[in-house]
Amino acid sequence: MLTYARSTTLRAVEGLTIAELDHLHDAESNSIGALLAHIAAVERSYQLLTFEERLLTEQENERWTAALKLGDEGRRFLRGHSLEHYLEEFSAARRLTLESLAARDDVWLERAVGLAPRINAHWAWFHVAEDEINHRGQIRWLRARLPKGDADGRVE
Repeated sequence: MLTYARSTTLRAVEGLTIAELDHLHDAESNSIGALLAHIAAVERSYQLLTFEERLLTEQENERWTAALKLGDEGRRFLRGHSLEHYLEEFSAARRLTLESLAARDDVWLERAVGLAPRINAHWAWFHVAEDEINHRGQIRWLRARLPKGDADGRVE
């Protein structure tokens, strides 16, 4: 499920320029780049919650808060990165996720998450996939509404 969701997200952003990744549809929207940063940050935070059984440290929170919360902070700080930057973040996060999941069994998936006992690890990782799929839909919607660029890829 995680692998399929990721493959469709990657197809949805293929070939986007920095200007397209940073484009804001309106004053309240998130950019495609910010949504990509959010997807990676959500995965990282669930790695900590389920694999390390801890919350974000102060340093991790500072690093990922704009991506996790989006909104005004995301519009201000999540800008100027190439698609390759986001893809590297995706790849690093997913590599750790798949390695960590491979080291665990189905019994682990059913156990309660210590810091969030109302959920189990299976639900947590379903949520990571669901969150990505939701934001991939937003990305597709935003991409279809990008301003037409000139020959150099700049948007008007």
